[in-house]
Amino acid sequence: MVDEKNTTTIAQEKPDKMVKNIMKPRSFGSKREPKEFEERVIEIRRVARTVKGGRRIRFRALVVIGNKKGKVGMGIAKANDVAEAVKKAVAQAKKSLIVVPVIGGTIPYDVITKHGGAVVMLKPAASGTSIVAGGAVRAIAELAGITDLLSKMMGSSSKVNNVTATLKAFQSFDKKYTDQVKNFTDKTNELKIAAIETPAKEVEQPAKKPVETPKTTTKAKKTKTDKK
Repeated sequence: MVDEKNTTTIAQEKPDKMVKNIMKPRSFGSKREPKEFEERVIEIRRVARTVKGGRRIRFRALVVIGNKKGKVGMGIAKANDVAEAVKKAVAQAKKSLIVVPVIGGTIPYDVITKHGGAVVMLKPAASGTSIVAGGAVRAIAELAGITDLLSKMMGSSSKVNNVTATLKAFQSFDKKYTDQVKNFTDKTNELKIAAIETPAKEVEQPAKKPVETPKTTTKAKKTKTDKK
């Protein structure tokens, strides 16, 4: 039997050790820093290779990374484990980053590119349209920071070819023409902001003239005596 008096006295003498705050959350070290690039796994496939002892099975990962500020990269890697393959693909994607010209949330002009049997067509869209694209193109556009885009994938359904063709399209923009489009959009935005900020001038309405009431003339009725 446990003596209740002894336990109460020990708890009073050493309250820090005996009495614990159960509701207090535990601290698991310092908080994690936000990653510079966001990762998106496009495809994971199981690949096999025939060797002397039999078939060797591995995993291939296709990963796209981006910072949503115009930088995008693609990586492909193989490993015995899925997590290891994704890790290798991310490391490879960081070495092959490209810069995408994003102007007003969309691309500067229409472009069509081809890689292998895949053909990708990209078109700029007005604000509010959102991204009208398939899985591979949508993922790359979102990671690049594009908000409005129209696209069409034709030919091969290979995700590797479609991703490569999309990256080629983003990389094929002419710098001089994109600078001209950017300057034009900046000027139009400045004019819109200036028009919104300036108060609307009140239009002075002309004073209304008083309406003249027509004079009513009453003719005197001639009596019989007047006729005579």
